[in-house]
Amino acid sequence: EQEKLRFNKLRFKAWTAEWKLGETKVLVMKPVTFMNLSGEAVRQAVDFYKVAPDHVLVVSDDTALALGRLRIRKGGSAGGHNGLKNIILHLGTDQFPRLRIGVGSKPHPDYDLAAWVLSDFSPSELSLLSDLFPVACLGIECLVSGDVNKAMQLCNRKG
Repeated sequence: EQEKLRFNKLRFKAWTAEWKLGETKVLVMKPVTFMNLSGEAVRQAVDFYKVAPDHVLVVSDDTALALGRLRIRKGGSAGGHNGLKNIILHLGTDQFPRLRIGVGSKPHPDYDLAAWVLSDFSPSELSLLSDLFPVACLGIECLVSGDVNKAMQLCNRKG
């Protein structure tokens, strides 16, 4: 919303928008696959543009992080996230940056995880997240500009 991106083109199994940050062109994708098959969309775009995996930024939810926490990593395991597992499978590496947005853990062990992450946020949760998104956007800009350390300083702090 901040960049007024228009997701008006369906390609690579994703709705896509083009974003320009300075001289850098960025393809922003919202896969239309099931979340646990999102690696298919990423792989198609990577193959088409001949982009190295370390130039792919994945933004995902994370139930292991408290609601409103951000975490940027340069790479690493999927941490149980099926979408990340599939992207790692299709890219053949776990060495790509990711921005994880905390959505909190499910309310009790018997609660269906898919139902939890697909449920609507309460008004107070939305307020908390809307305050967080400008920081996430700055982190993304730093990552795209190649300053991973600054992105991590911005996003990997508590509170």
